[in-house]
Amino acid sequence: MELTPKADFAPRVLNWFNQHGRKNLPWQQDKTPYRVWISEIMLQQTQVATVIPYYQRFMASFPDVFALAAAEQDDVLAHWSGLGYYARARNMHKAAQQLVNDWDGEFPQTQEGVCELPGIGRSTAAAILSISRGQQTAILDGNVKRVLSRYHAIPTWPGEKKTENAMWQLAESYMPAERCGDYTQAMMDLGATLCTRSKPQCLLCPLQRDCDGRISGDPTLFPVKKPKKADKPVKHTQMLVLISDHGILLEKRPATGIWGGLWSLPEIDNHADVALETEQRFPVSIDSVTPLPQFRHTFSHYHLEIRPQRLEVQANDTIGEDKYQWFNLEQALSLGLPAPVRTILEGLTL
Repeated sequence: MELTPKADFAPRVLNWFNQHGRKNLPWQQDKTPYRVWISEIMLQQTQVATVIPYYQRFMASFPDVFALAAAEQDDVLAHWSGLGYYARARNMHKAAQQLVNDWDGEFPQTQEGVCELPGIGRSTAAAILSISRGQQTAILDGNVKRVLSRYHAIPTWPGEKKTENAMWQLAESYMPAERCGDYTQAMMDLGATLCTRSKPQCLLCPLQRDCDGRISGDPTLFPVKKPKKADKPVKHTQMLVLISDHGILLEKRPATGIWGGLWSLPEIDNHADVALETEQRFPVSIDSVTPLPQFRHTFSHYHLEIRPQRLEVQANDTIGEDKYQWFNLEQALSLGLPAPVRTILEGLTL
């Protein structure tokens, strides 16, 4: 697939940015590679309004790469709790340690070098270098894909390799030699504020006069949607809310996999007998079992039906395995928790 660049693309985008672009977001102040990097990772699949308070708390606790590298993973995950996609936080922590150990805390100078850090891909590396250092490195995030797909009325799904490669060529051809950081931010802003998924504001867009998507009569047909797959499968689990005089029992999940490294509630098979399974797994005496409201949590590839079970128990202060620990409710809510576990604990009355 070949796509031909059009004239005056970058100047029009930059002129629009001068008047209408966002310039007061927290990560747009003191634009160091570290600060830009943290914002870019947080903004992956997460809206700006959601990210801002997380970013501010994160920066208050980990103001530079040395502070992040020295932190305990539990503390990093606690600051991330609620943002989802926790592999982002684990990779960020690993990358910080790698930067400190191998690069004296400085980001590599090249896009290829930045891409070698855990959790950083081509577009994120480009954003870090263009915004913080003014390098001529083009990005191709979701916002930019939407703008380019509409502007050129690209008839294929951007996730197809041929389409993605052609869009990378376009993105690089439009990248100006000067004001690279402003241009990168402008493209993000254009996609986030005008060229939105639904109800794009074409009449306010600096690219409207020759946007093939607008000319087609329905710009929302672009980007072309991903071919549909079968409905997501549904999995089931029971979460045990064990409550004793020592607090609530939580389990530290393995470092990798779903909710890796977070504290969670112990789980048992959906069809298991709650009392029998609990007493077989833990040295406790059960006083009562109360089912809590069932609810669904959705991942990218499946739905999880969760049946929480509240158990009042008599227990020792230790369970006998390091991965289990009793916490009072306030302590528990300060930890890195999966969103559905936080929901359960916030609804408890002790």
